[in-house]
Amino acid sequence: MKRIILITGGQRSGKSQYAEKMALSLSHTPIYMATAHIWDEEFRQRVEVHKQRRGPQWRSIEEEKELSRHSVEGEVVLVDCCTLWATNYFFEMQEVERSLSALKAEFDRFTQQEATFIFVTNEIGMGGVSPNETQRKFTDLLGWFNQYVATKADEVILMVSGIPVKIK
Repeated sequence: MKRIILITGGQRSGKSQYAEKMALSLSHTPIYMATAHIWDEEFRQRVEVHKQRRGPQWRSIEEEKELSRHSVEGEVVLVDCCTLWATNYFFEMQEVERSLSALKAEFDRFTQQEATFIFVTNEIGMGGVSPNETQRKFTDLLGWFNQYVATKADEVILMVSGIPVKIK
């Protein structure tokens, strides 16, 4: 049976660790789908910390955009994260509407599979309005995409200082 879970919150709110524990509680061999594009050495080191935290029971798939290319039927799959996934579309397309449309279509294709999906995302629009136009556009894109995923989700959890708060 298909199930979609969205875990959202600010940076360093505990989203990924909570999602990893959830995935492991649902499967002995969950799939970790990493959407990150490695931009620089500092970010590469962040990715390595995530990899080291996970044990050998995880099956990792690195996919920056086309998640639906991978069959995850009957699996528990953790997608970490929607923010980086959206970034990959936004930097290629340079347009909010086209990026949002492409993300929604790819999300729908991917989640047609019978699997348990755990999506991690960031709430980047909870602070002040950025003076940077590109950042404002990306905040709009991610906010609208998060709303879309939340409408499709069976469960939504907001992480606040390491504490999960059930929203839906």
